[in-house]
Amino acid sequence: MKQLNYFQILCLFWAALGIGSRVLMAVMGNRWKEWELNSAYREEKPKWLYAVGVLGLALIAYTWYAVFSFEIAYSWIIAALVSVTAIKIYMVLFRYSQFREFVVRILNDRRRMRQLNVAVLIYSALCIAMAFFLYN
Repeated sequence: MKQLNYFQILCLFWAALGIGSRVLMAVMGNRWKEWELNSAYREEKPKWLYAVGVLGLALIAYTWYAVFSFEIAYSWIIAALVSVTAIKIYMVLFRYSQFREFVVRILNDRRRMRQLNVAVLIYSALCIAMAFFLYN
């Protein structure tokens, strides 16, 4: 069996995160919403978000390092997609109240929540396809 390269692992990790979170949302129902609002994104910004932000930025930096260090065709595509998470990191770290308002708005609007879930599942499917067909 062929060993997976960094970009395949990254794609599969991203897909697992997206699909896994949607499964948890479905299983937990309203408890997911309560958890997000009262624990993950409570009114006072949790301190652990700083550590997650730093890890996210490190992942983005390493991914771009890997783009220029490993000879994997089209690796810049997943690097660009992963880099978009810098927007969320920025919002969580520096504009938390606006980010939390967005989360509350999405969680309380079934149509928007459904749109977000569909987008995440499509993105996850794209990541799986890239892992097995683009970076193979």
